[in-house]
Amino acid sequence: MTKNNLQEINKRTEWFRRDRFGMFIHWGLYSIPGKGEWIRSHQQLSIEDYQPFFEAFNPVKYNPREWAKVAKAAGMKYMVLTAKHHDGFCLFDSAYTDYKATNTPIGKDLVAEFVEAVREEGLKVGLYFSLIDWYHPDYPKYGDMIHPMRENEAFKGEKIDFDNYLAFLHNQVEEIVTKYGKLDILWFDYSYGEMFGEKWRATDLITLVRKHQPDVVVDNRLETSGEGFGSIVTDNINLYSGDFVSPEQIVPHEGIRNIHGEPIPWELCLTMNNNWAYNPTDHLYKSSKTLIRKLVECVSKNGNMILNVGPDALGIINQESQEILNDFGKWLDKNGESIYGCGVSSLPKPEWGYYTQKGNTVYAHVFEQPIGPLALIGIDESKVKRMSFLHDGSEVKISKSWTTNAYEGICFAQYGDIPHFTYPLPDSVDSVIKIELVGDDSED
Repeated sequence: MTKNNLQEINKRTEWFRRDRFGMFIHWGLYSIPGKGEWIRSHQQLSIEDYQPFFEAFNPVKYNPREWAKVAKAAGMKYMVLTAKHHDGFCLFDSAYTDYKATNTPIGKDLVAEFVEAVREEGLKVGLYFSLIDWYHPDYPKYGDMIHPMRENEAFKGEKIDFDNYLAFLHNQVEEIVTKYGKLDILWFDYSYGEMFGEKWRATDLITLVRKHQPDVVVDNRLETSGEGFGSIVTDNINLYSGDFVSPEQIVPHEGIRNIHGEPIPWELCLTMNNNWAYNPTDHLYKSSKTLIRKLVECVSKNGNMILNVGPDALGIINQESQEILNDFGKWLDKNGESIYGCGVSSLPKPEWGYYTQKGNTVYAHVFEQPIGPLALIGIDESKVKRMSFLHDGSEVKISKSWTTNAYEGICFAQYGDIPHFTYPLPDSVDSVIKIELVGDDSED
């Protein structure tokens, strides 16, 4: 097999498109300085400058079971951990480098503990793996777009053996896909400039991955970065195209479709504040209301959302993040039916929020307080079997108010006793009306 195809992609991602919501975890040596996982590049730190963090790495409060419990309580269905980020430090016990957690004061394979804990909570397990390695001697340095030593004259003209680096990269990926049981997600990151596709020997790499993990869901960043979609949206899908597109910090305005208009699996990767890794000075957290509504928006456009946490140097998820996750859990406990297994509706987007749909059931996600009855644009009144609020099952009536008589052909929803009165929404974040239809031919 030399190509990928949408039928196989949809088969592999069936569970992924059903589960819709996951946790991303960025955590490593960079959690000690607390200035983001790109600190080596941004501050152009040498290996020697960065070494004290390796020597100090001792996350004595690391408890992946607690992480998994928090994720599950928040309504997340899968978790992805940075097994190795761009700095080259491995949270797993690699045979191909000494730059790993087992050689730090913590002295443990942290990935092994993570995958076991996630599975024990019944969640799908994923690992992030960087294609880039700023620690390896044969990775390009001077003149590279992002390497910490890109402007260091000492590396100008340096002779490297990039084939040796590629052998190292492939060997480490083989460790990841063979040492930790069945993986549900493998999240590569990332391609840039001329460093994409076959520069990584991507066909050989994905063939290796599929040999050991035929069902693993892979992102699209062997081929591209968050800037583009890659060949997955074309008629000529490369073998290493990945199984989903990975927009970063932005929700596609109409979801993602291929050149024929067919939906393509995608996942928004999103931070709670403005950093992926732990940064104790960044308190610019998005509200729970905003983040929950973004999850709804993603699902309404046939997408997933993976929400990031950056544990601190000891291994603790901070209070601000936990409070947001608690709010997700409360909302999804009552309204998860409108998210899991749902996708885009054939109905036009309403002004007051979004529709999601599963079979013959439409979920109206009402963000904006209506004045009087709520106009359910696109709903055929004759096909409505029943309407109710999802959080408590209470009845929502079809309104027959005199105020709506002029708007022939529009179905209006009424909650409260008097049709033309305005009643507050039961949930200021998102009040979900479950609309059960009879004989509706709309797609999921």
